[in-house]
Amino acid sequence: MGMESIIIKPLTPELKDDYLDFFDNRAFSDGNPNGPCYCTSPNQDEENIKQMVSEFKEFGVKETLRRYATEMLDKNEIHGYLAYDGKLAVGWCNAADMDSYAGFVPDFARKNTCGKTVSIVCFEIAPGYRGKGLASAFIEKVCNDARSNGYVAVEGYAILSDKRNDFDYQGPIRLYQKAGFVEVMREKEQVVMRKMLG
Repeated sequence: MGMESIIIKPLTPELKDDYLDFFDNRAFSDGNPNGPCYCTSPNQDEENIKQMVSEFKEFGVKETLRRYATEMLDKNEIHGYLAYDGKLAVGWCNAADMDSYAGFVPDFARKNTCGKTVSIVCFEIAPGYRGKGLASAFIEKVCNDARSNGYVAVEGYAILSDKRNDFDYQGPIRLYQKAGFVEVMREKEQVVMRKMLG
């Protein structure tokens, strides 16, 4: 796979089936401990997440997550970008206006905003497409679209760690640094990386 064959599209209602197909069949297909996941949690409040988790035992984890994702997609409550290789969705980046997230944006970041901000809260890239620049391509697309839509900044929330862990989905500090982001604050193990859109 060369990056020249990859196209990144904003998630729209017409791409709902591609989104579900990606999470059904390619996301976490290598046994990643973050799966199964349909990237619903960033846009859910704690009460909604608790309700969803309470249904895991009765309906199954993947089935429950998929049902919640489908309902949220129908209500336009999940935002971000899908990456395509031809007609196949091979990656996902959850990114939207900071205020659209119930969780995943740290409180200390919310208290230190610099104006209208897009938050990047999650990446998931299909095995076989990782390590080839797809996350960087997502960041470039997010920044370009944010600038076009009048945002002043884009932020990511990296977790400090020397090893691969459950928080890799937020992207490492070096990924953001490579894209021109700078560290603006940190608390405990979380770092706010920000790029001003001049």
